[in-house]
Amino acid sequence: MNKTKIEWCDSTWNPVTGCRHGCPYCYARSVAGRFGGRWDDSSYRSKGGDGGIHTIDDPLMRHTTGKNRDIGVHSVVAPFPFGFDPTFHRYRLEQPSKKAKGQTIFVCSMADLFGAWVPTRWIVEVLDTCRKVPQHRYLFLTKNPKRYIELEHMALLPHEDNFWFGSTVTNGEDYAAWMKDIGCHWFLSIEPLLGPVDLTAGSGPMPEWVIIGAETGNRKEKVRPEYEWVQSIVSDCVTFNVPVFMKDSMKTIWPSKLFREFPWDYACPVCHNMEHLPGSKFCMVCGTAFPLKGDGR
Repeated sequence: MNKTKIEWCDSTWNPVTGCRHGCPYCYARSVAGRFGGRWDDSSYRSKGGDGGIHTIDDPLMRHTTGKNRDIGVHSVVAPFPFGFDPTFHRYRLEQPSKKAKGQTIFVCSMADLFGAWVPTRWIVEVLDTCRKVPQHRYLFLTKNPKRYIELEHMALLPHEDNFWFGSTVTNGEDYAAWMKDIGCHWFLSIEPLLGPVDLTAGSGPMPEWVIIGAETGNRKEKVRPEYEWVQSIVSDCVTFNVPVFMKDSMKTIWPSKLFREFPWDYACPVCHNMEHLPGSKFCMVCGTAFPLKGDGR
């Protein structure tokens, strides 16, 4: 588990790595390509995987050159021993329990834990681990939100307040249709923003939180979001009291102070409900009025 520069969480935890979505702008794939590989007993280096899925109970090693020239070549734990092949690092399940102070953890930032190729048993082991360490807040993201529904129908999706299930979208696809029946906290990550998104056009409910980010990196076909796209999203969120979080990548696009709001700051202080009447700051359950802690409004 590592500290992270991702602005909306404290740490990342990657018991599963690798993905098969093949997104052209994927930063995780480039990182795995840079640091992937492992050394076997005969010191043969394998740079990547074989296209399959892998489970390892103990860490594998790779050789690297130390920053200090006197150290020379030494062995370190291979973070991506099979490149970007889906890999379950079971030995990492113990990591959250070693942090006594509660943190907001982005689970599987280097994978899609809910991808169609991921064995259900992997997901169950990860979620069970989270349940056993309740002091943390766990955030998940997927491009395959229908997997949430499948797990919900199997009674495997946690409903505790410290679990937040997110869906990643990049344009106007109907994300909410998959989320309306799960009964859990859920949010939307619009990153990278590649086109207009109308939050009111979907067939499901509004998300409880929206994260907005622009594409980073130096990809030739890199898309710069238009101000009007962002303004439309923000307008919908303000209308329905949905907290908004803008990543640093939005600084050159959004001329005003970036929205930096968290949904847990919107919880009713009396009954802890997070739903509010559209256009107001009143709890839909008990009617309590309360101030919001978010920035930008």
